[in-house]
Amino acid sequence: MSVRKVKVGIAGTHSTGKSTFLEQLNTLLSVEGVRIGRVGDLATAARGRGFPILTDHNFESTLWIMAEGMRQEAEAALSSEAILVDRPVFDALGYLHAALEISGRSLPDRQLEELRLIAVAHAGDYDVLVMTELDPAISLGEGRDKNQEFRIAAGNKIRAIAEEAALKPVILTSTNGDEVLDQVLVSARKHLAK
Repeated sequence: MSVRKVKVGIAGTHSTGKSTFLEQLNTLLSVEGVRIGRVGDLATAARGRGFPILTDHNFESTLWIMAEGMRQEAEAALSSEAILVDRPVFDALGYLHAALEISGRSLPDRQLEELRLIAVAHAGDYDVLVMTELDPAISLGEGRDKNQEFRIAAGNKIRAIAEEAALKPVILTSTNGDEVLDQVLVSARKHLAK
C-alpha cells in the first residue's frame, strides 16, 4: 500500500540548482521526521547502460529515462511520505526535443507522440512542481556539459511541455532560493497534514 502524501518534482536544464535545492528540502523535511524517498537524475544511469544522452538523446534513451523515473517514483511511494524527484518524467522529453533541434535530427511522429502522451499524462502526478530558470551568468561546475545553446534549448523545451500540460510550477531563480524553499515547504506540509 502506498504511503506517499506528497511528491515534489524539480524540473529544468542542467546546472541550475536543482540538486542543491532538493538537498536543502530533504534536510528540512527529514528534521521534521518525514520519511523521504529520492529519485535522482537518471541521465547518468542511462549513459551507464549504453544509452546516448544530452545532444545525442534518442527515442530509446528518452523512453528508458521516463519509464525508470516512473518505476522509481512508484517504488518510493511504498515507504516514503515525501518523494523528491530531481527531474520529473517530462524533463526527458524536453531534452529529446532540444537534442533533435540542436543536431538537426528527427524522429517518426508516432514515437514523438508516444513520448508526449506519457510525459503529459504523468506530469499531473507531481503535487508540487518547481522549475529552474537558467542564469547564463553563473559558471558551470567542473565536468559539466558546456554547450550553452543546448542548455538554453533544453530549458525552453521543458518549459513548453509544462505549459502544454497546464502545469503551474514555482519558478526557482539564482536569487530567490530561500523564498521558493519556504513556499515549497508550506505546500509540502499541507499535503503531509492531509
